[in-house]
Formats: sequence, C-alpha cells, structure tokens
Amino acid sequence: MITTDYADGAPNWMDLGTPDLDGAVSFYGGLFGWSFRPGPPETGGYGLFQLGGRTTAGAMTVTPEQGQPAWSVYFQSADADATAAAAQKAGGAVLFQPMDVMDLGRMAILADPAGAAFGIWQPGTNKGLEHVTEDGGLNWVELYTPDVAAAKTFYGTVLGWGAFDVEFPGGTYTTVNPAGTDENGMFGGMVPLKADPVEAPDGSHWTPYIHVPDVDAVADRTQELGGTVRQAPFSLPGVGRIAKLADPYGAGFAVIKGDPNQQ
Repeated sequence: MITTDYADGAPNWMDLGTPDLDGAVSFYGGLFGWSFRPGPPETGGYGLFQLGGRTTAGAMTVTPEQGQPAWSVYFQSADADATAAAAQKAGGAVLFQPMDVMDLGRMAILADPAGAAFGIWQPGTNKGLEHVTEDGGLNWVELYTPDVAAAKTFYGTVLGWGAFDVEFPGGTYTTVNPAGTDENGMFGGMVPLKADPVEAPDGSHWTPYIHVPDVDAVADRTQELGGTVRQAPFSLPGVGRIAKLADPYGAGFAVIKGDPNQQ
C-alpha cells in the first residue's frame, strides 16, 4: 500500500508531462476532481494537482522534442546521487543527472536495463505526495518488463526492494515493497510485458494506478472528456475492479477500486 510514511524506496511522487497543460487540467479536473495550483515562475511552469488542498501529482508542459505525453513515477531516495550511480553500475542509465529543485528536494530521472524510465526524489522541504491510496490518489504502481527476474535484481540492488510472488488465477504476480518491510508493505507489482497486450506496444514502462469510487463510471467519463479506454473495466478476484485509460494526449494510466471480494 502506498502511504505518506515517506519510506526510502517507496513511491513518493508522480507527475504528468503533457503538450497541453490547460487541456490536461480540464481533463483530470473533470475525471478526478483535481484542482491545479501553478508553481512560481522559477519552477518553469511546473504546477501541482490537488484534491481537498492536498497534492496528488505534479504536471508540466512538454514539447515533442522533450518527450511523449506520459505519467512518471518517482521513488524516494535518501541520496539521489548515490542512487543514480548505483543504477548505472547495475546496468541502468541516468537520463537526467541529479539536480536540486530549489529547496524542495533533489531529483534525477533513471532507466532500468530494459528501458523503463522512473524518477527518484530526495526530499527537501517537499516530502512527497500528500493524498494517496484513497479516492483520487495514487494507489499502486506497476512495471511492465520483458524480464521480471532481472527487474527484481535491479530494483533490489538500486532501491533495496523486497519482492514476493503472489499466486492468482492464471499465474503468479510479483509484488514489491520497501526494504525492511514484508508483503504487507507492498506498493506495486511487476508484469511480464508479453503477458499484457494492452501495455506491450509501449515497451517496458511504469504505470500509476489511481483509486476511484466507481471504475465503470470513470471509464465512461474518460471518453466523455476526450480520453481513451485502453482496457475496459474488469474484475480481478482478490484485488478489485480495474480499467486502463489514457488522457486526450495519450498519457496512459490505470484506475482501481480495491475490493478483495470483487467477483
């Protein structure tokens, strides 16, 4: 479960890169009820999505030259420079070198050996997301990778994660958790890329899941607001109901209503 305990290795931030920030603000406001608070001029146009005054995500404008529209997931690091060096040593890459973000914290963008990009955030005055797990907040993160075993080794080395295999109808799901915790600390999972035809075309990547009160209604609303339903709502026994969506500019994400008794 994702929490605001701000444990090293756990997800503590996510942000959106979009070609149309105003359009994205309208879409996510209509979908999740998020408001948007623009940052000061020195943030270069970066701002915060919020719900009830608590931060749910960050967002910024990106040009085609800077990258495709996408959601990025960040994991907490006590030392961004050391984590970046460890990622490179373990066969990953440093896409953006560690840098200070005023007094808010220190960040870097890395990639694992299969090419999945992710961020690291070393907290300063900004500890991380303030609204998680509940409706409208980050609830789960998932890695789609061609080699789950290799991913477990990489992230275990770089971020100290533990991993547990959970049996589900039809196969095994690998969950991950911060160092020093057991399976009750799991915050995400790893899926073989070839096992998910919806995610496979995008190559290895991370996807954030947002908790919602009604997955089917959110999927319908996504289409009304100009987005896309990448995978129609479905129930996963022991987990809940899930749908995979994309905003009008192509940034993919998923929504979930957790309910272990969901049939």
